[in-house]
Amino acid sequence: MKKNYQPEDELLFLALGGSGEIGMNVNLYGCQGKWLMVDLGMTFSGNEYPGVDLVFADIEFIEDRRKDLLGIVLTHAHEDHIGAVPYFAEELGVPLYATPFTADLVRRKLAEAGLEKQVELNVIPHDHGTFDLGPFTVEYLPLAHSIAEGHALLIETPFGRVFHTGDWKLDEDPIIGEPTTEEELRSIGEDGVLALVCDSTNVFNPEPSGSEGAVYRGLLDEVRKHEGKRVLVTTFASNVARLHTLGAVARETGRQVCVAGRSLDRILEVAQDNDYLLDFPKTVDFDTAMRLPRGDVLIIATGGQGEPRAALARIAEDNHPLELTRGDVVLFSSRQIPGNEIAIGRMQNALADRGIEMVTDRQNMIHVSGHPGRPELEALYEWLQPEILVPVHGEMRHMREQARLGRDRGIAHNLVQRNGEIVRLAPGDPQKLGEIRADRLLLDGDLIVPADGEAITMRRRMALNGLVIVALDNRLTPQIDAIGLPLDEDFDEFVTEAESDVTDAIAKLRGKDRNDANSIHEAARLAARRAAVRWSGKKPQVKVLMPRHLAKEV
Repeated sequence: MKKNYQPEDELLFLALGGSGEIGMNVNLYGCQGKWLMVDLGMTFSGNEYPGVDLVFADIEFIEDRRKDLLGIVLTHAHEDHIGAVPYFAEELGVPLYATPFTADLVRRKLAEAGLEKQVELNVIPHDHGTFDLGPFTVEYLPLAHSIAEGHALLIETPFGRVFHTGDWKLDEDPIIGEPTTEEELRSIGEDGVLALVCDSTNVFNPEPSGSEGAVYRGLLDEVRKHEGKRVLVTTFASNVARLHTLGAVARETGRQVCVAGRSLDRILEVAQDNDYLLDFPKTVDFDTAMRLPRGDVLIIATGGQGEPRAALARIAEDNHPLELTRGDVVLFSSRQIPGNEIAIGRMQNALADRGIEMVTDRQNMIHVSGHPGRPELEALYEWLQPEILVPVHGEMRHMREQARLGRDRGIAHNLVQRNGEIVRLAPGDPQKLGEIRADRLLLDGDLIVPADGEAITMRRRMALNGLVIVALDNRLTPQIDAIGLPLDEDFDEFVTEAESDVTDAIAKLRGKDRNDANSIHEAARLAARRAAVRWSGKKPQVKVLMPRHLAKEV
């Protein structure tokens, strides 16, 4: 088994992110000594990492091999596919490749980071644009998704062709763009597909994802029901087709459009710069929207996932220039992302408490997913007839279910891998070669740090159990304070007893331990912790501050 995992006369696949999780997509293909990266995404942090907003894949493996990395190819502009670009592209030092809409958003990210001139960004035509990188020939194939210019990649290698789906769906009426047709996909299959590397997100959905055209009809029907009421629609800012739909609904119902959210403003600008949404209605500002008759305005707002600083959350708390009152309506034209249930519920409760009506996709066809359900997966298998199926972009349950589906539909090899597992796709039958470390990195303030680093570990422990601080003076007399212990009324008594315990523990040291900084430190730490456990039942972190003449020895 190879130890350096440098691709020889073979085709390798390695996911650093996005396999075993939804989001943070980073994939590598290796062939004849060279590597190709597909996507460089991130994900948003949850409670697991207190104080952290962004999470990245640890790309140390390819950083160590950057001289053999040929380029980074971006499938589309969602954050879980491009969000890490400003943080790692300069260090990797290779060209980026993207279609115009995606490239425009990436260019703005690079400019915000002061990297626009340092990173080479190549713009490829979005309709079957093709380019060569070493042993790889890459072709962009338009597919429907919930953003403009979603693409699969057809990657041709000396060992056969890989169809890398990116995020996709089938849509007979996509509103924006013209996806690759069934006939074109069948033709690709007839010419031979070695491996299908495929989105697994919606594999448990027994129904097709649905059409954006159907959403137009559902939203039009819903807005018409609320004549005379102020209507707000919340959706993902990146969904250009949905914005087109909402513009059409506003015109049809005689409403003027007001947009709330910086990400919506940015997407509208980028879309129109790339010849999308050219007939989107002229928007009105907040003051004008509030002066219009209630039934004459349609508000489009960010924040459907309960983000506390987004427009809808602030509107729900009556802390925004746009106001909703009893009888007004909020349409949730977006799906609830797992993990956001509590935040969304809190926001919806605030709206309900003020008498504001809400409608979700469970009540009317006002949203469809951008990922394929089982019928769409089965159709793609039939059209492409791949020799190998490699599920990605899903938790392990999603990927294993897609492997089962592929096996049931006659795909010979179904390879379930996870982040860090290097697999050989060719020559011969696909197989796992080994595993490399595939950890996570965090954007903590202005620094990128390991997810398992001491700072995050300590912060998590303090969040759970609190912190006790023991300060020893030159006479080793302790002074104690604590944060986060449930001792409001008993705090002074706890401090008195804990200080006495620490004094006694230090006094009991014998022999060389009496003057040993580490022994003194440990005696004070354990005594304070035992006192905290005795008084509160919590096991806090304990920080001991040593006298200056001893601190350097600890």
